[in-house]
Amino acid sequence: MLVCIQNVLDAAQLVSLRERLDRADAAWVDGRVTAGYQGAPVKFNEQIDEQSEVALACQRIVVSALERNPLFISAVLPNVIYPPMFNRYGVGMKFGAHVDGSVRLHPHNGRKIRTDVSTTLFLTNPDDYDGGELQIEDTYGRHSVKLAAGDMVVYPATSLHQVAPISRGTRVSCFFWTQSLIRDDSRRTTLYEMDGAIQRLNQTGADEAARRTLIGCYHNLVREWSET
Repeated sequence: MLVCIQNVLDAAQLVSLRERLDRADAAWVDGRVTAGYQGAPVKFNEQIDEQSEVALACQRIVVSALERNPLFISAVLPNVIYPPMFNRYGVGMKFGAHVDGSVRLHPHNGRKIRTDVSTTLFLTNPDDYDGGELQIEDTYGRHSVKLAAGDMVVYPATSLHQVAPISRGTRVSCFFWTQSLIRDDSRRTTLYEMDGAIQRLNQTGADEAARRTLIGCYHNLVREWSET
């Protein structure tokens, strides 16, 4: 399931993030420092050192926004969020086709996190750079994603994906993974669609008894399928 979520960051949060990242200087390092054996040969970008003060400050901004975003919670059903990371692509930079590693170590406590869902939060407006599309492949073909600053896309970490080469400007983004309460993507999709139907029924004031039954079914499925 691929879901685009608009306005995850408001204007003030976006400005704060970009000011911190644009001033980071030495905190920008070769993106291959966190790449696995599969990703390193095809990864050509820069990213913020995960242990730097600017990374910690920016992570707090992003996580705070995620915790208040109902669409993210509905689509991802987060259990553990890997601390958000930040990358930068200049002219000629790209990230070739790859699948994200299945397990990552939390950079602050060493805990193992299963990467069920991948997320890219765009921090640069699309008119400011050429190329740089996030290209995600699934059973329905290749999807090219290039969103407005402050918008983000979530998709299964099992997907083959890549970032197209930059031919003009600079693309700055936030990216991270989530260990979901629901490991299986098809089950997450079912719950996401069910939750959306419940919300629409709530808005229209549909039959209250039927809504209660549907809500009960939703939570019973979460109870049956969840890992926590």
